[in-house]
Amino acid sequence: MAAKEILSKVGKRVRDLREAKGWSQEELGFQSGLHRNYVGGVERGERNLALINLEKLATALGVRARDLLP
Repeated sequence: MAAKEILSKVGKRVRDLREAKGWSQEELGFQSGLHRNYVGGVERGERNLALINLEKLATALGVRARDLLP
């Protein structure tokens, strides 16, 4: 799987989970301690997440980090 495809799939998973909670990108940013612009970049597949940030997003969304990976 190509890197861009992985980033896109992770971003879609983050977006789907965020929307299921009824949260804005800003709310997910607040809950995870990450900036809303960073969250948007992740969701668009533009950001190559560090593992620590993947864990922060997973924790905020109430899932395991591995659940965000394709």
